[in-house]
Amino acid sequence: MRMMIDLGSQRGPLHINMMDTTTSVECGREVRFRRSFRSLVECMVPCCGFQPPVSISSDTESTHGSISSTVTGTFFGYKKGRVSFCLQDGTRTSPLLLLEFAVPTAYLAREMQYGLLRIALECDKQKERCSCCSLYNVPVWSMCCNGRKVGFAIRRQISVNDAAVLKLMQSVSVGAGVLPVASKSEEDGDLMYLRASFERVIGSADSESFHMLNPVGSAGQELSIFLLRS
Repeated sequence: MRMMIDLGSQRGPLHINMMDTTTSVECGREVRFRRSFRSLVECMVPCCGFQPPVSISSDTESTHGSISSTVTGTFFGYKKGRVSFCLQDGTRTSPLLLLEFAVPTAYLAREMQYGLLRIALECDKQKERCSCCSLYNVPVWSMCCNGRKVGFAIRRQISVNDAAVLKLMQSVSVGAGVLPVASKSEEDGDLMYLRASFERVIGSADSESFHMLNPVGSAGQELSIFLLRS
């Protein structure tokens, strides 16, 4: 079944006994976000036995760095194909960074299923020709996922297909699900996506990190991406 879920556009109050209106709305948003994320992982990993996310607070403090801002981060890819990660200032702006990870979308979903995902991307100053350029211009990163080396991440230019996918999601601010896009082949499976707001923290010219913000500050999925030029 194909579906698109836009959690950012849902504003209606929920009527729950023994709760006031404000609490009901916040609770409803958290439940919708966690249900959609759960559905995405269950769809990608039907045999892994999905476990509820661990209650770890993902609120980021100013101690992460001196400069921070909020950006939109989107994971997308065919179920059995490689997953891409796109950073944008907003859902309708050009990508700041587009990376292709050397892991299948289903693999990333398996790593997410317990509520904690940390992706570390690192490059070597000595080997990198543009050691003084922006981190967003680094062409190749070595990649670790939850402490395990999983290959490389490659920066690439946005393609016609990428642009079509991002255009399809322009109205989605926060959500997860399946996009109504024809698969390249039956082996690829459906085109899955996960979109959320991330706090971007600039530590220095050689380090940045991105921390997913759960809706209304709720404790749920903890997802962070680190860029480090060492």
